[in-house]
Amino acid sequence: MRTFFFKLFLFLVIGTLSLSAHSLLYAQTEGELRVKISETENKIKEIEQEIIQYKNDLEKITTLKKSLKTLIAELDTTRKKLDAEIRVTSTKVDSTDLKIRELSSNISFKEDEIATHEAALNEAIREVYERDERSLTEIALSKESFSGLWDDLEAITQFSNTVRLNTEILKDLKIELEEKQGIRQKEKNKLLVLKEELSDRKKIAEDTKKKNAALLAQTNNKESNYNKLLKEKIALKDAFEKELSDYESTLKFILDPSSIPTRGSKIFSPPLDSVYITQKFGKTSASGRLYVSGTHNGVDFRASIGTQVKAMAKGTVAGTGNTDLTCPGASFGKWVLIRYENGLAATFGHLSQIKVAQGDTVSADTIIGYSGNTGYSTGPHLHVSVYANDGVEVKTLPSKACSGRMYTMPMAAMNAYLDLLDYM
Repeated sequence: MRTFFFKLFLFLVIGTLSLSAHSLLYAQTEGELRVKISETENKIKEIEQEIIQYKNDLEKITTLKKSLKTLIAELDTTRKKLDAEIRVTSTKVDSTDLKIRELSSNISFKEDEIATHEAALNEAIREVYERDERSLTEIALSKESFSGLWDDLEAITQFSNTVRLNTEILKDLKIELEEKQGIRQKEKNKLLVLKEELSDRKKIAEDTKKKNAALLAQTNNKESNYNKLLKEKIALKDAFEKELSDYESTLKFILDPSSIPTRGSKIFSPPLDSVYITQKFGKTSASGRLYVSGTHNGVDFRASIGTQVKAMAKGTVAGTGNTDLTCPGASFGKWVLIRYENGLAATFGHLSQIKVAQGDTVSADTIIGYSGNTGYSTGPHLHVSVYANDGVEVKTLPSKACSGRMYTMPMAAMNAYLDLLDYM
């Protein structure tokens, strides 16, 4: 019996020493990864502060009188902000990858710990089982004295307690392993999202760069050319807006109050993580000057190019499009229309990129696109129009203002428009 305990003790000691050596190597690897993770997190904070400064600079620029000089300053600051957003997203990808490596190393160590404990327990249980097949009488008769028997029985009791303790340790280790595997999977999912976001931001930066280069080439860096271009853009916008207003005024719609949520019901989440309203719905101090109808048919939010736009509630994408393809600078630009399960619908306009397609199901936190400066826009922002669900349709019509070309966009009867702020 004593030979058995000596063998078991030796087995456990060798296993523990092996695990200790592996633990030391793991600690060194984990330490190196933690240092790298800390470095990337500090870098992320630095770049995020840089982005905040660029956003503040853009807000100051947009308050200045529109001129070629302020336009160039806006384009340059936007370029720097987009580049910084690419860098911070890329760094987040690196940081998440390091965290996954750290978790994988930790999981591997836990698996080795479990394997070592399981091997020791299996060996112990096997040995105990073999000896349990001998009767107590046989064990007693094999001893020179009863004192030796009591010693062995006490040792067996102590050993049984040790087995139970190691079994509990194994249970705890397996729970820790499952938790870390769950965290690692979440980090892997996060990594996929970040890589997609990085690709989006690179595309937005490239599209913005091309659009800006085309605009500067069109103005030939002359203030007079820019002013002429601006007047032409405003004239086109006014003509198109009147054409659209005339058509929408002919649409017939009877609003059933019971088909829409009550005002103040707060059924919508904000479309942006950070909300700053630049123009409200209806007649405002600027609506008479900016719109032919004299009213603003939505709510405008401050949003620099590349800001993530969210769906606000559960619903289905009823359509997407880009009015700039047929009538540049006259309307929504890149837009998304969503029909919600709550009886309302909403159009998101002036996007730089669209991330959803017709028929997609969305929820409040679904990213449907990125804000931009497409269509008619005096500066980068997000426009949101809200309607009674049955009062809006995506239609394709020819436009006299746009040389008879066909344009596709959401259109609604005048009384179908509602104020987003009554529901957000």
